[in-house]
Amino acid sequence: MNKTRLEAFSDGVLAIIITIMILEIKVPHGHEFADLKPLIPKFLSYILSFIYVGIYWNNHHYLLHGLSKVNGKILWANLHLLFWLSLIPVATGWMGEHNFAKAAMAFYGGILLLCAIAYVILQKTVLDVEGRDSVLAKALAKDVKGKASVILYTVGIVASFYNEWISGAAYFIVAMSWLIPDKRIERVFASKN
Repeated sequence: MNKTRLEAFSDGVLAIIITIMILEIKVPHGHEFADLKPLIPKFLSYILSFIYVGIYWNNHHYLLHGLSKVNGKILWANLHLLFWLSLIPVATGWMGEHNFAKAAMAFYGGILLLCAIAYVILQKTVLDVEGRDSVLAKALAKDVKGKASVILYTVGIVASFYNEWISGAAYFIVAMSWLIPDKRIERVFASKN
């Protein structure tokens, strides 16, 4: 299979995920600015989830950019990632609908953690195909942000049962750390050309 087809399918699924998330935010019935107030939690959860989906889209693009061939293991690892990402709208909707309640925050963090694990599996599968001495392997050698993200997701999940603000802060910190583009792959491929 051509990697372009894999990229196109993944891009389509991610676009649908974002579409589903925005459709969860209903237009208020009133015509006053005060009628927007109940939408604030939904909108905030949407913003955070939109950032997360964007981060995965961006990193997925760079990961596949370094891929020379696609096999069945990569296809299944990619589908595994897309499965967990497809649950983000459910977690986002629940979190926003219930004003960041404890269970919703724990569920949201659990989905984010499973997305991160699925991405690591995809990354490992790609590296197994490309080889440990490949340009891509060199670009991904140190994954401090990835390891820190898993720790912060775990902190967020545990904290959600005690304090939703700490939980939300953990998820927000992870998103902000990844919002700053990871230049590892970009640098390695730029020096290769």
